Amino acid sequence: MNENTTSTLDRLTKSATARLTGGISPTALMAAYSDWLLHLAGSPGKQLELVEKALTAGTNLMRFAAHSAFEPEVPAPHPAQTVKGDHRFDDPAWERFPFNLLAQSFLTTEQWWHEATTGVRGETRQHSEVVSFVTRQLLDMMAPTNFIATNPVVLEQTMVQHGANLIRGLQNFIEDTGASLAHTKPSTNHFEVGVNLAVSPGKVILRNRLIELIQYSPTTSDVFAEPILFVPAWIMKYYILDLSPVNSLVKYLTDRGHTVFMISWKNPDGGDRDLGMEDYLRLGVMAALDAINAVVPGEKVHATGYCLGGTLLSIAAAAMARDGDSRLASITLFAAQTDFTEPGEIGLFINESQVTFLEDMMWQKGYLATGQMAGAFQLLRSNDLIWSRIIHDYLLGQREEMIDLMAWNADATRMPYKMHSEYLRHLFLENELARAQFRVGERAIALTDIRAPIFAVGTVADHVAPWKSVFKIHQLTDTDVTFLLTSGGHNAGIVAGPENPRRHYQISHHGANECHVEPDAWARTMPEHKGSWWPAWAEWIEGKQAGRPRVAPPATGNDAAGYSVLEEAPGSYVHQP
Repeated sequence: MNENTTSTLDRLTKSATARLTGGISPTALMAAYSDWLLHLAGSPGKQLELVEKALTAGTNLMRFAAHSAFEPEVPAPHPAQTVKGDHRFDDPAWERFPFNLLAQSFLTTEQWWHEATTGVRGETRQHSEVVSFVTRQLLDMMAPTNFIATNPVVLEQTMVQHGANLIRGLQNFIEDTGASLAHTKPSTNHFEVGVNLAVSPGKVILRNRLIELIQYSPTTSDVFAEPILFVPAWIMKYYILDLSPVNSLVKYLTDRGHTVFMISWKNPDGGDRDLGMEDYLRLGVMAALDAINAVVPGEKVHATGYCLGGTLLSIAAAAMARDGDSRLASITLFAAQTDFTEPGEIGLFINESQVTFLEDMMWQKGYLATGQMAGAFQLLRSNDLIWSRIIHDYLLGQREEMIDLMAWNADATRMPYKMHSEYLRHLFLENELARAQFRVGERAIALTDIRAPIFAVGTVADHVAPWKSVFKIHQLTDTDVTFLLTSGGHNAGIVAGPENPRRHYQISHHGANECHVEPDAWARTMPEHKGSWWPAWAEWIEGKQAGRPRVAPPATGNDAAGYSVLEEAPGSYVHQP
């Protein structure tokens, strides 16, 4: 056999294995567990500690069991505590015997396994985190909340409703399974793109192989001179920034008098397998800037990137700075990382073994399927996004009322083979952007070349781009940085409409020549502001144009430059399944 034949055989084998494992490399898992077991076997002190903890926990549980059998609602004398944000046992029904004993037994077991899988001397840090994470996932599968017979809330509802909840749950399960097998998105009830989502009026003025560019219609008689460009992530549909009107950042900005442009990415298929990071840069950010310069000539652009779109924008800005291209008035990064050494739990899925496994899985189809990335993100918050939904939808037979953000979240996208492979290898594995080794046009770029001011937004509960990782933009650049930390997670924290009273944020400005402040110290000292952070960001952009008069809104497109109106917003690419 020649080398191509053997390589193809290897790829096909791993691709077939991936379909059975959900894209998780069994080799990577075995390596992590072997590392943990071998180091634990050579740590008699750790073993004695675990035995002592097991005996103590078992004794406490036996005392509690004997006591609670006679006093059914007595609290545990030494209760095992749930982790922060774990609400599985909040219902008062879990305080009654024997369910209180079941809950305490499970939480005690979970705590013991956490102790067993962490703090083993000599074990690789990533392996330790992988073992702890996977063990937690396996334990969560067996939680008493997940079964009819051991969940008092489900039992009570089953008796009250004479089993009707289980019948509805079965119907929900059949509906969801059918949608999954048919590769269609689940029902989003009354939400529909172009009807009550992504309804800000505008026109598509550019379409190429990868993007449509939307120019939104003005809602004021005059506008700020410098336009805003949004670069959303290509792992999501753009309209998270133009949800229902009350949660639309696009509408908020146009109502304040801004001219707004939006990139809408194509949902790639197998024919786009060879699209790489350079294509996303050239056909995405740079093509959009060229169009904006034709529509609003002579004006710099306030470019804003979200998640991976922010990472791509950072690459574009560094390349532009290197090449003397000064078209950016400012750069805003929403929950976007430029250093990938601490990417949070998503980093557990990123090592050489796992990346190779994913590459082989993508190689056969030419893209990463919609459910693969979504499934990985769901695992990071499995109690909230998987098990609680199973209980709610299938055991209690209820459907959570759909909101605009949930409807958007169900509208998943794919990623082309070459781009995703380059992204994982060059950014995650090699961290080339932070190390000034990422190459654009065969030449390395450096974030330190950027001189445009930066506004970076992190969210407190971000499992995708942890805010302390986003905060590293201070260390990686030599320009003015305004950093804002807001409540909420990766999506809900960004979609914080101005009428949301539950939001709060901290903000500070850091000059190019100021000394570094570590993130924890920053968070302790910065005052907290109530409400949405949107006004603070809008005022920052408007402050960059202070003293300049507002102007008449620009024409839609520029026929002479080849940017004619192609169709109404939201365009065609956003509708691609």
